[in-house]
Amino acid sequence: MTARVGAKRDAAHLSDSTLGSKKPKPDGSITSFFGVPKAKSISNNTASGRGASTVSPKFNKAKWVSGLTGEQRELLDLEIETLDESWLAQLKEELLTNEFLNLKRFLKKEIASGAKIFPPLEDVYSWSRHTPLHKVKVVILGQDPYHNVGQAHGLCFSVKPPTRAPPSLANIYIALKNDYPSFQPPPNKGGLLTPWAERGVLMLNTCLTVRAHNANSHSKRGWERFTQKVIDVVARSRTHGVVFLAWGTPAGQRVANIQKDRHCVLRSVHPSPLSARNGFFTCGHFKKANDWLQQRYGDDGIIDWSLIPSLQDRAVTSTSTIVKADTVVRETESIMRAEGGAVKVDVSIKGARIESNDYDTDDDIAALEALAAVEALESKE
Repeated sequence: MTARVGAKRDAAHLSDSTLGSKKPKPDGSITSFFGVPKAKSISNNTASGRGASTVSPKFNKAKWVSGLTGEQRELLDLEIETLDESWLAQLKEELLTNEFLNLKRFLKKEIASGAKIFPPLEDVYSWSRHTPLHKVKVVILGQDPYHNVGQAHGLCFSVKPPTRAPPSLANIYIALKNDYPSFQPPPNKGGLLTPWAERGVLMLNTCLTVRAHNANSHSKRGWERFTQKVIDVVARSRTHGVVFLAWGTPAGQRVANIQKDRHCVLRSVHPSPLSARNGFFTCGHFKKANDWLQQRYGDDGIIDWSLIPSLQDRAVTSTSTIVKADTVVRETESIMRAEGGAVKVDVSIKGARIESNDYDTDDDIAALEALAAVEALESKE
């Protein structure tokens, strides 16, 4: 009976969530090759009904757009059409800076050259539509979007079905299950995290685009400044406080100036197998985030971390799931061999022992993750 009560309490934050996806709506302008959905307008209410936000209800989008030059309207068509209005109201000045306009000129040249860009352009700002500014409770910071087919869709760490959760996300599941034993990963080893985004978790990458199969190819082009502005807007406007989850040194640097008396900043090593064993699995960030949110906002403020529908109706008492390293390596091999991956992997497994490995790749995080998995096994010998 005690175990059942404990499991029920543990699952209180794990509730049913269904998510509808928006269909792209092409038009006759530059968005004909963007294929983008319309950004939605929002009211100035907070997700839990408490806590102040400085989202301006007086922003006149049509008037702002009418004041743009012809080139500005063309370059910013994606932002005008797909960036949620709650964010556009706060970021409109940044969009008109030379740095951002030059970024858009660069992307325009990339597309004109025939380069394939990930995520699909209609998903570049999906984080803004899934998590309007007035709903942000937690910010998770990522780095570069996934650069293989069928992966990136605008939310850091998240991948679309039927793509399986990459190794870093599998490690996130392990850490989450350590905090909440009732947590269950999505079916078929899935990695879609849009339910979290709908509940107030802003999942933001440092760079919002990448060239296919070319990691970090759009870094230092202007995205870093823009996404830092997004972080600053959250810190300034969500005056009652949010939780920032910064995993890895680069993410930690991006929250260095956050006011700790207003917001909760939780830092840890990155969940990549390259570093996760150095403290990520036991960082306790998901439970700590909810404890802090509950103190600030009450029970309505906590995040439901579930990714399986109707989990709250079941008392789940299973112990933490451990992802076997040989499975991680085999799945990583599959990821690295996906479309255009210049990777050779030669592994033989005897029980839990990996006898050999041979990696030939250029700055591919997947290769690093596979190598880390091998090293993790060998360190236990």
